[in-house]
Amino acid sequence: MLNLLTYYFGEAQIVIVGIHHVAVGVPDFEAGLAFYRDVLGFEQVERTHFSGPNPAVESAIGITAPSAQMAMLRGGNAYIELWQYEQPEPADLTANPNDYGYPHLALQVTDIDKEHARLTEAGMSFVGPPVDFGDSAAVYGRDPFGNVIEIYEIRDPARAQIANTPLGTAAGTAQSQGARS
Repeated sequence: MLNLLTYYFGEAQIVIVGIHHVAVGVPDFEAGLAFYRDVLGFEQVERTHFSGPNPAVESAIGITAPSAQMAMLRGGNAYIELWQYEQPEPADLTANPNDYGYPHLALQVTDIDKEHARLTEAGMSFVGPPVDFGDSAAVYGRDPFGNVIEIYEIRDPARAQIANTPLGTAAGTAQSQGARS
């Protein structure tokens, strides 16, 4: 099968494998873990904290003497990188679905009505009930910190969707990756 990126850009110029993670900043790290890990079911595979001068970190992120906590949370075939920065003081730039940047994260689900009810009971707020589009259904909501999360059910196998690697079942779980906490 022809690699489409190679077709457009020539041999060995694009080395992107796929989307690894989406970073989500929260004002309360433990509450963030409780929501993304315990409510949404993402698996914690890494956790770290850094504070003060660190030339490697500073060079990578472009912030002088940062202080932050981070957890890498696996969900299916991608990760959420959960952050709480203490220094420098973060600004609340919570996005709306129509804003520039990264205004929402979408989670593919297999039963949108069941997941909508479960997440509503767990404290997530939604704009309304799931909307049925025939071959899919979707609705936007907000996590406890105001970040926009879409739940999205795909019914037509011809539609773009992630590989069927449900949470906690894919190769590379915390046990095989040596989870740090």
